[in-house]
Amino acid sequence: MLAAGIRRFTFHEADAPTLHSVTVSFAPGSFTAVLGASGSGKSTLGRLLAGWLPPNGHGTLAGFLELAGTRLEFDGGTGDPRIDPAQWGRHVGFVPQDPAAVLSTVRATVAEELAFGLENTGMDRAGMKAAVERTAGLLGLDGQLDQDPARLSGGQLRRLAIGCAIIPGPPMLVMDEPLASLDAAGARDLAAVVRDLLKQGTAVVILNQAVDPLLLEAGTWLVLADGTLTAGGPPADLGPGSGLLPPAIRRLDALDALEAAVTPAPRPSSPRVEKPSTGPAALELRGVSFGYPEKPVRRGRSRRQEPGPGRGAMVLRDVHLAVHPGEIVAVTGPNGTGKSTLLRHFNGLLRPTAGTVLVHGGNIAGVPVGETAASVGLLFQQPRDQLFEQTVLREVGFGLDRLVGPAKAAGHAAAALQAVGLADAAQEHPAELPASAQRLLALATVLARRPAVLALDEPTVALDGDGLALLDAAVRSAAEAGAAVVLVTHELGYARAAAHRVLALDGGRLVPA
Repeated sequence: MLAAGIRRFTFHEADAPTLHSVTVSFAPGSFTAVLGASGSGKSTLGRLLAGWLPPNGHGTLAGFLELAGTRLEFDGGTGDPRIDPAQWGRHVGFVPQDPAAVLSTVRATVAEELAFGLENTGMDRAGMKAAVERTAGLLGLDGQLDQDPARLSGGQLRRLAIGCAIIPGPPMLVMDEPLASLDAAGARDLAAVVRDLLKQGTAVVILNQAVDPLLLEAGTWLVLADGTLTAGGPPADLGPGSGLLPPAIRRLDALDALEAAVTPAPRPSSPRVEKPSTGPAALELRGVSFGYPEKPVRRGRSRRQEPGPGRGAMVLRDVHLAVHPGEIVAVTGPNGTGKSTLLRHFNGLLRPTAGTVLVHGGNIAGVPVGETAASVGLLFQQPRDQLFEQTVLREVGFGLDRLVGPAKAAGHAAAALQAVGLADAAQEHPAELPASAQRLLALATVLARRPAVLALDEPTVALDGDGLALLDAAVRSAAEAGAAVVLVTHELGYARAAAHRVLALDGGRLVPA
């Protein structure tokens, strides 16, 4: 179905190739997992296979790509053949690591996003409607078809990206970290979709930095390290005792995201003893309720009002929470329950419909967000929403001179980069970092400000084992220095290992997990 022989692939202006000596082939109906730590070249390989990184566009390829029996040879010169991404995409569906990258951005609803690719093929309206409903059902998006994609949670957005890739029925599917940010139900839905595709003869490739349970069903594992293949074979031959998996690759089981590490590495002690609640709370929510305003939903040529989320469909209901200095609280719950919405109330990005948010005992109602942000540091779920500068150092240092003064700004920035392992990347462009490093950089921008409250939205997503250890050390250090920490995560095992208290958002209310 698809094959590649990559002698080397080098991005323009890079000093060394990102991939070298990589030869892969995928037969119809095969299931292959490509495992590698952050920075190993997985995403680059996936984008090359999917036609999202055409040679001579962003780099030069020496080698070949072969799709459905047609081989294209490349030598890195101007005479190399050109790939038509649209034609290539009819054969190879792709789910990128950033799910938002697959969306058209010009469609108003989830249903329209799913139908977008089908419209381009000229499918009739009845056929599109049936395909959209079938795909939404497979991925648990039945209740979101009329929803604005911009309002989806991180896990729901990933489900939508998977749906957009599979709905045209390509004979080959490549997915980069598809399980990241999915809750247990989403992971089960994806596993069922993969099994169904394999029965239909679709070739499936998953690129991952963790051994999720689904990958145990793959026929072949390929191990990528430093841009080249270092091992390959059935999962039984590459298990924890083989010594063939890099230490940074995490192993996840269905119950605990941390206990079954492939190779023991520094990680949180489990469980943490609940911290006594003494003194005034650094952050307090009193009876907070919230619902998004109703929004007109476009269907065809007409627009009509749809309930929800809005009045009668509250996302948060009478939430009470107090977090004290030095305390770490984890909030879990299924995708779409409002965990990110909860965090955005801490610094005033969202204002409660009812109730009060207090920071250091003061009501933040009416206080400008920028003023509250000096005390409440928020790590967004997507690093793209937080990173905008031209170098890593400038990113972390942005605004610090006004916050702590020029004399302290450089020291704060350097310490934050050291804490997340990016001290040697200070002059690199944030957009050129691996996804794991981008998330750690976004964390560093929060840590550098040394806020009294840390609000972390899905901080473990895209992190390999080494990145997880850095995250835990940074969070623990901040708490020991007196910060109150609230982290949202779908990884219940990590939540139990890292936090003093674990809460679940259920029906808009916080309850003990």
